[in-house]
Amino acid sequence: MSIKLGIAPIAWSNDDMPELGGDTTLEQCLSEASKAGFTGIESGGKFPKNSKELIPKLKKENLQLCSGWYGASLLKNTPKEEFKLMREQMDLFKDCKSPCMVFAEVTNSVQSDPKTPLSKKPKLSEEEWKLLISRINEISKMMIDENMPLAYHHHMGTVIETEAETRRLIESTNDSVKLLIDTGHMLFAGGNSIKITEDFIERIIHIHCKDIRKNILDKSLKNDSTFRQAFLDGAFTVPGDGCIDYKPFLTLLKSKDYSGWLVVEAEQDPAKANPFEYAKIGYNYLSKTAKECGLNIIS
Repeated sequence: MSIKLGIAPIAWSNDDMPELGGDTTLEQCLSEASKAGFTGIESGGKFPKNSKELIPKLKKENLQLCSGWYGASLLKNTPKEEFKLMREQMDLFKDCKSPCMVFAEVTNSVQSDPKTPLSKKPKLSEEEWKLLISRINEISKMMIDENMPLAYHHHMGTVIETEAETRRLIESTNDSVKLLIDTGHMLFAGGNSIKITEDFIERIIHIHCKDIRKNILDKSLKNDSTFRQAFLDGAFTVPGDGCIDYKPFLTLLKSKDYSGWLVVEAEQDPAKANPFEYAKIGYNYLSKTAKECGLNIIS
């Protein structure tokens, strides 16, 4: 089985904090992602919202749109209402032949809240669990019918953050609900990426390779930081620059015949962490380690 290596544009510009990388153009982001070696990139706020504009920009740098974030509010909206809200983005992704849509429930999320610590993140009541499971089952089937599968992203500060919450979601939903594993978010939440990948490999269709600076993570947990403060302090970085040893994880993917994208994603302040330099670090480490683990990389 083969993998492809992509990157998220959040290293160049942060949609939640536009002042971070605000002056960086989309053209610079795409050019540097390609020069670093990547063949795919996820979408971001500076990307055109129509395929006639976006596809030529991607083709110029030999890049493929390999997914992108969608924050849903299924605890407030019916699946039909939410489906209408995502229609434009889904059509764009379909036109660009994106393999999936990264999806997370963000009702009451504290991920972008500059004041609320992660310890105060929202937790679902039993009734809310039933509602979310029912609605995500329904909307995932609607998305499958559009050939745009949902890749659920467990994320710090949201209702599905921990390994236990992620497990409950996947165990309680239909096979149409697919899973994204984010190594950095899983470690931040105290979970085990290898164990959950072993258990749900048949549902995993997309992977974010985010690394962690453990000393800063420990400080963030001790100080009960906000998510925003944690990443501004430098908790996240690219593979090869943090504490995660990706060899066991990539060896597992090889043994389970995973085929799909590995996407380098690391929220950092671009004024402190040069996006191009860190993109090269992430690409070089991940490509080298993947090859050592026997994975075939499609360039």
